[in-house]
Amino acid sequence: MCWADLLVLLPAAPYWLAAFPFAALFHHLCASGRLSLTARYIFLLTGGCLFAGTAMGSYAVLLLIPAAGSMLILLSVSPACAHTWVFALQMSWQIVCHLGLSSQELDPQDARPAIALSAIMLLTQKATSLALDIHEGVMRLQLGQGLLQCALPLCSYLLFFPALLGGPLCSFSRFWAQAESSGVLPCPLRAAGQRCLCALALQGLRMGLAGGLAGRQGCAGLGCLSCVWARALLLRLAYYWHWVLDEALLEVAGFRPEAGQGDLSVRDLWTLETTHRLAVFTRTWNKSTSCWLRRLVFQHCPAQPLLATFAFSAWWHSLRPGQVFGFLCWAVMVEADYRIHPFLSTWATSQGVKLLYRGTTWVFTQLIVAYILVAMHQVASHFSMLCLLWTSCNSILPLFYGFVLLLLLAKKLKQN
Repeated sequence: MCWADLLVLLPAAPYWLAAFPFAALFHHLCASGRLSLTARYIFLLTGGCLFAGTAMGSYAVLLLIPAAGSMLILLSVSPACAHTWVFALQMSWQIVCHLGLSSQELDPQDARPAIALSAIMLLTQKATSLALDIHEGVMRLQLGQGLLQCALPLCSYLLFFPALLGGPLCSFSRFWAQAESSGVLPCPLRAAGQRCLCALALQGLRMGLAGGLAGRQGCAGLGCLSCVWARALLLRLAYYWHWVLDEALLEVAGFRPEAGQGDLSVRDLWTLETTHRLAVFTRTWNKSTSCWLRRLVFQHCPAQPLLATFAFSAWWHSLRPGQVFGFLCWAVMVEADYRIHPFLSTWATSQGVKLLYRGTTWVFTQLIVAYILVAMHQVASHFSMLCLLWTSCNSILPLFYGFVLLLLLAKKLKQN
């Protein structure tokens, strides 16, 4: 693998970093009282449209069409039907875009299609979250104010430039409240600067690890376990870098994520890298998306909500072979984690046994996470490479967890 290919994870990085001065300008104009509330919405919306056109070129149309469609649905249908129609539109359009772009012979050096698809996925989060708020009565549209006065905040929320290409997911009510209060919020540059320094440290670690792995072209036998773990660590560092700068951009613009709702804090980073529970890792990974999936799928699924949530996540990510395999494997591993750890913890009575238990299960968690991430990212579109991964030594632990899960389920059925 060419480690420069990891830039595919962050195809929008140059455009996205260029948005920082405009985010700072927006906050300055708000703080100085030079922008009315309507002008703030127009600034954010115009910036989003220009940002989309610059980063995506003609592919920006693929983003603007569902945004306009979702807004029209929210303004025209009853609150009881809003979520169903918005969900159907967003997911149908997303599937069409994934299939249409994957079927074309695109220039591998052209990042615009990948940027557009990523933005459409984030738009699906925002549109369905807003529709759920309306459906559940959390938020009410005040149509009596006039169509333009009602449509402008909605459209601005769906396309505002600080969150166009990254998260975390911000609810409409919080967006509206912070847009109104941007003029009185304290200067965000110090907090954003701290996040940027953290991102710089993560980037340094990522470059050092990539340099160390550059000479390792192949592996054999059990040596592949450490190779796959290192690849997955490189992928995780890329995600951490992305999430930290995402939140820094939002803070510069004055849209600070709610406490505990951001995608990555120092505490979250520590939890992700030290937990011995795969279930804890799963809840902490990409936290705002996890909360969105829990609200959208898990809480409304009457049967097998865990499996349904991971299956929907695979659908949302485009249903490529590696992603389908990776998410379904992830679901089985989390279910096994829920059942294995209570069983093992009863045996860990002394301090020495507890340390052995935690250390061993930490290693197992790290290797299973590595296996899943590599399946979803590095062999996602290649069925032959997925088969090679499946038949390699890296499958030992997932198969072991699956086998133990079957034994525990059989034991439970026998007891009942």
